[in-house]
Amino acid sequence: MGRLSSLSRSIRGSVAIVTGAASGMGRATAHLFADEGARLAIVDINQQALAEVALEIRQAGGDVLAIPADCSLRTAVVAAVEQTAAHYGGIDILVNNAGLVLPSMLEDEDYEASWQKSLDIMVSAQQWAIRAARPWLAAASHPRIVNIASTEALGATANNSPYVVAKHACLGLTRALAVDLGRDGITVNCVCPGPIHTGITEAIPAADKEVFARRRTALRRYGDAEEVAHITLTLVLPSASFITGAAIPVDGGLTIRNA
Repeated sequence: MGRLSSLSRSIRGSVAIVTGAASGMGRATAHLFADEGARLAIVDINQQALAEVALEIRQAGGDVLAIPADCSLRTAVVAAVEQTAAHYGGIDILVNNAGLVLPSMLEDEDYEASWQKSLDIMVSAQQWAIRAARPWLAAASHPRIVNIASTEALGATANNSPYVVAKHACLGLTRALAVDLGRDGITVNCVCPGPIHTGITEAIPAADKEVFARRRTALRRYGDAEEVAHITLTLVLPSASFITGAAIPVDGGLTIRNA
């Protein structure tokens, strides 16, 4: 008896770009996509860490192109997309994951710099990559875009306004471009991670993390980067063909817990 389902749950052979791939959720996403047989272009400003990720993937039998790039620069983002398309002959999947946290208060002298860098890397870089990749995505059989935002796109914490604003803008960009690119069959979705073990949260003492998780999340723990990566994978599957403009919290129940 043959298969009863008709939609594919495989990205084997697909060409995927993952930005911010040298650490945290980007690294986990790159590893997971490689495990699933995707042909990868990984992008990050940290050249040494990026080379380490590429080596790990190659040693496991994966196909990967490492592209060092500063995602705060439009020319670098566009060049990375063009290099990927030239190397692999097309682009099927784009994961805009590059990010940073620059906690800032309004009265801080470096507030404007934090504001601009946050918007450049976590909003402008996403639209630069999408615009550059659009011709190849439109020609793909199952084109997918996933923007990585945060639960800060759904609320706000104190003294973090550049990050909060950038993540709200990421969500807005996702929704707007889901509408604009739907005619080309390109889906655009957004993942909103909550408290996750990454380099960004590494400096938080373990005891503080435990208290926060027990007070704020339904599952009473921090998540792991791979748990976020699996949701990203789900959104880029060929079978994820009728979901677009969505914001998916991966937060252990943080956004639904009242007390």
